[in-house]
Amino acid sequence: MAVETRMSAEQEELAERARQAVAEAARQLVLLTPAQDADEEGPGEPRGDALASLRALAYLGRAVEECAAAAARTAAREGAGYPQLGRAWGVSRQGARKRWPGLVFLTRPASRPLPHHKTRSSLMNGLAPRTYTVLLVEDDMADAMLIEEALTEHGMARGIERADDGVAALEYLRDPRTERPDLIVLDLNMPRMNGRELLNVLKNDSDLSSIPIVVLTTSAAPDDVEDAYRQHANAYVTKPVNLDDFMETVQSIDSFFLDTATTLPPHLRNDG
Repeated sequence: MAVETRMSAEQEELAERARQAVAEAARQLVLLTPAQDADEEGPGEPRGDALASLRALAYLGRAVEECAAAAARTAAREGAGYPQLGRAWGVSRQGARKRWPGLVFLTRPASRPLPHHKTRSSLMNGLAPRTYTVLLVEDDMADAMLIEEALTEHGMARGIERADDGVAALEYLRDPRTERPDLIVLDLNMPRMNGRELLNVLKNDSDLSSIPIVVLTTSAAPDDVEDAYRQHANAYVTKPVNLDDFMETVQSIDSFFLDTATTLPPHLRNDG
């Protein structure tokens, strides 16, 4: 259930005017609606204006939901994120996300699976301005979508590539046709090659060891933390359970590594 925010006196007045407008709209709708046939009513069912008003309000409620969803989509295309949508609807950011899931991807393209070399255009890649690139190595689709949403909602120009496991990530990173990412966000528990194995391979690869790697995982086990840092992970972050905390954590990773920290110069990024 969405958590409603406390309204100011001005908002309370607007809410009262809205209630009056809805009541009037329901009254007008009742006047335009033919009376329900007595044969359609069940035995002993009460008859009167209250049921007619309830029927009209049901139609109005559905119409409001449809109009609200359309307005939310339009606002998202114009750049509004869930914080702004939540404030407009009078709920929290999390409440807006539950009501209209996936809207953040309307304003910016969502991350995409690793591209095949046949679909890449070296000409277009050469002409387009370079954006910071994040390689997300995550097999949980729900967590992957949340991470992508957090990075997109952050409002920065980010290129996001995604691999479902360590094998796919390694194939991508060692493909000479791909540009080296500025940051790797890595889960630990994955099929085929897990995050621990991939971290070990990458940090012992002279061509790839300089890429910052943040382990983002559900595990807070001391052994996992120690093992990750022994293998030279640049940071170890435990996924928060709370949705808003999860989003803020991902955005803080993005802010530090791609905005605050100094990255490798372009001429060193792809040297092998």
